[in-house]
This record gives sequence, structure tokens and C-alpha cells, in this order.
Amino acid sequence: MAPPSPPRALTIAGSDSSGGAGIEADLKTFTALQVYGMACVTSVTAQNTTAVHSLQDLPPEMVSRQIDVVVEDLGVDAAKSGMLANGAIIEAVADRIAHYRIEKYVLDPVMVSETGQALLQPDAIQILTTRLLPLALVVTPNAAEAEALSGQAVSDVAGMREAARAIHDLGARHVLVKGGHIEGSDAIDVLYDGSEFETFSAPRIDTPNTHGTGCTYSAAITAKLAKGLNVRDAIGDAKEYLTGAIQHGFDLGKGPGPLNHFWNIGPPE
Repeated sequence: MAPPSPPRALTIAGSDSSGGAGIEADLKTFTALQVYGMACVTSVTAQNTTAVHSLQDLPPEMVSRQIDVVVEDLGVDAAKSGMLANGAIIEAVADRIAHYRIEKYVLDPVMVSETGQALLQPDAIQILTTRLLPLALVVTPNAAEAEALSGQAVSDVAGMREAARAIHDLGARHVLVKGGHIEGSDAIDVLYDGSEFETFSAPRIDTPNTHGTGCTYSAAITAKLAKGLNVRDAIGDAKEYLTGAIQHGFDLGKGPGPLNHFWNIGPPE
């Protein structure tokens, strides 16, 4: 007899050839959290720990088709998007998310890589704001992304709260402003649901190996939503998983090394 069907999660994102971020990080996270992962590739990057050396965006029609065949055959319990690169791809993704009424959709508004490479065309930010934000159950900007989306300065928890409120007004149901890039002994994230704020805190880990942190966090939230958790519990569990993945990260490459996505399962052989 076949085992019961697992929770299903779809990542819509760019490929990171180094394996530390993008769809590679997302699929590792889904697997570590016992969710069946599926992928829609939006862009292919020649990337390692030092830089995104080159990239090639896929045609929006191919992005749409990947989503179609996955949803219509396997089904999707939750989905996330990461690197979407340009307005045409954003439009394609928004159309498919709306068409299939994917309620548990996590928007990670990836704009710049960990190494400083722009991953979203400037003129696409407005399209992301108007087309994707209103579809998102959760949007997960870091401080710089929150500033770009809200127009608010984000340098402390008070600024995170104001930015979260402004982004919520744009249509997202839950806004999680991440504080990983804000100085302090703890890494504090702020969640706003339109009526209440909640903070999620973990001790800041002194390590350079943080490649793929944002992708991993949003993927973990998506996995937990696919398993039926509510938004607050999904974020709390994802924060704990992310902290462990950073703490056990690998010292690989000449730049910021990748996380250990399987720290919760055991050490690699």
C-alpha cells in the first residue's frame, strides 16, 4: 500500500548554481521539513558565494506553463515566490496564483542578492506591489526591501513596525519585516496582520555563512503552512529552523558560505 500523500509546496524562483539560495535552498528546506517540493524556475544564474556572475531570465510563457502543469497534476498546498526578475514574469506569476486561487502564498520580494547583485529590475517594483502583494498571505521583506516597498526608513523595531503597517495597506494580509540586517544582539522580526504586531526573536549568530538566509526562511514558512499551521505558528517554527541552519552553516567558498538545511535531521555522512 502506498504511503499517504505528503503536504505539497511549490517554489517559484531563480536557480542558484552554488546550491545555497533560490530554488535549491527552497527544495532542501521543503525536504528537511518533510514536505514534497516542486519548482518553477524563473531565472538561471551563474552564481557562487562571491557573486551572481551572470543570469538569464526565462520567458514568462515558460514560467506560466511550469506552474500550470504542476498545479493541474500534483496540486499545491502552499507556494512561495522568490526571484522574479522583471515585470513580465511578475505578471505571469500573479496571473497563475490568482487563477488557481492559491491562498497560502508567501511572497519573498527578492530585490538584491546577498552579494549585492540586483535581482529585480527597478521598474518591476511597482508591478510587484500592485499585482502580487494583494495576493500574498505573507510577504517577507528584509529591511532594505521593506524600505523600497513602504517608503519608510527601517533601522530599528519602530521603523520595522511603520514599514509593516504601510506594506499591509498595499494589500498583503500578513507582513513580516525581517531584522537580520539591523544591528543588535538579537535578530528580531516584526509581524503585522492589520490589527496586531508580534515579534519573533533569536540570538544573533556571529557567522559569515548566511548565503540563502532569506530564501530558506520564506521556504520554511511555506512548508509549515503546507502542513496546516497558522501564520504565527508557521513563522515561529520557521524562525527556529532558520536559526539552527545558520548556526550549523558550512564554511564553503570564498564568500558567505551556505546554511546547513539538514541540521535538524543529522550531520552529513
